[in-house]
Amino acid sequence: MYYQRAKPIGRTLEKTAWATMDKQKKRETWVRMNKRDKKRLVQEDRSHAILVYEGRIPVGWCQYGTQGELPRIDAGRNYRKVGPPAGVERLWRIACFFVDRRYRGKGVAKAGLEAALASIRERGGGVVEAYPVVSKKMATVPEWLWFGTPGMFEKEGFREVAPLGTSLILMRKTIPQKSR
Repeated sequence: MYYQRAKPIGRTLEKTAWATMDKQKKRETWVRMNKRDKKRLVQEDRSHAILVYEGRIPVGWCQYGTQGELPRIDAGRNYRKVGPPAGVERLWRIACFFVDRRYRGKGVAKAGLEAALASIRERGGGVVEAYPVVSKKMATVPEWLWFGTPGMFEKEGFREVAPLGTSLILMRKTIPQKSR
């Protein structure tokens, strides 16, 4: 049996090739702009993350930032029901973790969290929020563990504030400013 490849409708092969090239150029431009923007955020001290190493090899990271740096959380339907704490001058957020699969279960996320909290203390402290996974079903999905687990935050003194739907909870902890 013989199958003929479908021909593009309304496009010649030449036009299709140019469209593909344009997509590649657009992607390269987007990557360049993204790197430039990330570099600017770091230089302006508006992007925060802790990298965890074993020797010279990065094995994990913990992203954190202020409410202004991580504003999408405020738009969540379940978060809006609770809202940020009233009268708080500095609101920090622990947004996500990543641990190389070869290093999972070895304290990498814990080290990242501890270092992030120390950095927040150095930067003036404030209220810190976390959004760990509580759904047993979702906790088995590696991507959902990017948010951490309630136990790791409880060990650092976080307290549950409210559920955020059926999969996440809102936890908070107040960190005093580092005494000089």
